[in-house]
Amino acid sequence: MALDTQTLDQAELDALVERAVAEISAGYGGVMIDIGRKLGLYRAMADKGPVTSREVARAAGCAERYVREWLNAQAAGGYVRYHPESHSYELTPEQAYVLANERSPVYIPPAWDVVASLWADEAKAIHAFRTGAGLSWGEHDERLSCGVAAFYRNGYRANLVAEWLPALEGVVEKLETGARVADIGCGHGYSTIFMAGAFPRSRFIGFDTHAPSLEIARDLAREASVGDRVTFVHASARQPLEGPFDLACFFDCLHDLGHPVEAARRPREALAADGTLMLVEPYASDRVEENLNPIGRLYYAASSAICCAHAISENGTHVLGAQAGEARLTRICHEAGFTRVRRATQTPFNLIIEARP
Repeated sequence: MALDTQTLDQAELDALVERAVAEISAGYGGVMIDIGRKLGLYRAMADKGPVTSREVARAAGCAERYVREWLNAQAAGGYVRYHPESHSYELTPEQAYVLANERSPVYIPPAWDVVASLWADEAKAIHAFRTGAGLSWGEHDERLSCGVAAFYRNGYRANLVAEWLPALEGVVEKLETGARVADIGCGHGYSTIFMAGAFPRSRFIGFDTHAPSLEIARDLAREASVGDRVTFVHASARQPLEGPFDLACFFDCLHDLGHPVEAARRPREALAADGTLMLVEPYASDRVEENLNPIGRLYYAASSAICCAHAISENGTHVLGAQAGEARLTRICHEAGFTRVRRATQTPFNLIIEARP
């Protein structure tokens, strides 16, 4: 390819190179964030005010020289504050809320496990792109399921019981008096467990095809003391459900399925006459140009390597992708037999759709 530098807009070129270097820096930074999480370096700094590298290293049980270099990288990235007068470092309350508070709804570090899994599976993704072959969730590096579960966990903890379920017509009242709930594609079971913890009179069944995730879900349910009202079942979303259910849920997974109409039809067949289907899906506009932003970029990238790849692996009827949008999701629900479909609420990351018979 011949290069005629005279045709290049130098300002545009410089801006693009600057962006590319910033992206590479962010990639390096992600590794540092993951190291900081796994070694407890952020926790060692939380609520301590300015501390020296030696104090951080001692608190975390690490070697000071490595920790000092790590702290400088964090300061350069804006994730800790450096105090040059005292040669000390501080994790501000806001930084701690993002990096050290594992219950925070904006706790970000586990998301880097997803990125690590994508790099680990790069050869598989390249093969899929070249051949059109699918790649199922179970074929990915194990950090994918762990990272996705941990990334979504705190959002579910903050929003599911407090905001999303109350946005559905009459559902909370049923859950309080005693309802039967199906959580389809439950993964590690956080959504199932959070509902079970809030509504002890109801009974919950989580369904998934990924056996290792189900084992983790069972352990988490026992730890949360909800094992008496939660069951996890190895099953495909296409298998018939033994109803009746008062509520059926798909949390961030319907778009992954190659047969989403059939998957949505199963709970439709098993719902009580006044039952409800709740779809929690990645936030997206129906128009591509309205998704060209950082969140849309994140979801389109994940969709390229994960969501579309899994749907293709099922040799199905659809490849929705993570940015399916409300119109397509509504159409799926109508084709599955639901007559009333509406957007119940939303967050910057999620659409919550209610469908009723």
